[in-house]
Amino acid sequence: MSPAYIELPLFPLNTVLFPEGLLPLKIFEQRYVEMTKRCVRDGSRFGVCLIREGREVGEPAVPSIVGCTARIGEWEVPHPNLFHLITHGEERFRVIRTQVVALGLIMCEAQLLETPDAEGAPDALCRGVLESAITQVGQDRFPGPIKLDDANWVSYRLAELLPLSNEARQRLLEIDTANQRLDMLREMLIAAGVGKSA
Repeated sequence: MSPAYIELPLFPLNTVLFPEGLLPLKIFEQRYVEMTKRCVRDGSRFGVCLIREGREVGEPAVPSIVGCTARIGEWEVPHPNLFHLITHGEERFRVIRTQVVALGLIMCEAQLLETPDAEGAPDALCRGVLESAITQVGQDRFPGPIKLDDANWVSYRLAELLPLSNEARQRLLEIDTANQRLDMLREMLIAAGVGKSA
């Protein structure tokens, strides 16, 4: 299958969004207020990328090459030009080219990245750590439905949960297969003294 290319407005942030993850946002900069209005009106999505250089506010930041599309699930407008959003991560994408348009908004041509089905069950250590966390903090803190038999879901939720640097989370987002992602997470857990090497 040929890769799908789409046009996306980009929202560079100091965070990494994963597929099926939840990301609350407070939108107040005019470029993102206008972007949000369009997304709400059209039911369209935008791209979240970790900032490589720059800041979240002010001059357009330099985004990482791989990000995740986000769709607005809930929104509130406490007062004009301020949005409170709950967004949902959908698909990974790779930035092909960017262009800065009106108000400093970054638009990009992006290639959607396929996420292959995982081979076999999730790694036992990774699944166990995530299952314990869900039990401790409650299922309502995790985007449902709970899919502990889905290696992709387990790997993404564990990447969100563990106290990792944004750079480490970005590396995990860029990995194409759940099995490789879980291998990296397992090594991190063992290095932190959780479980032991088989």
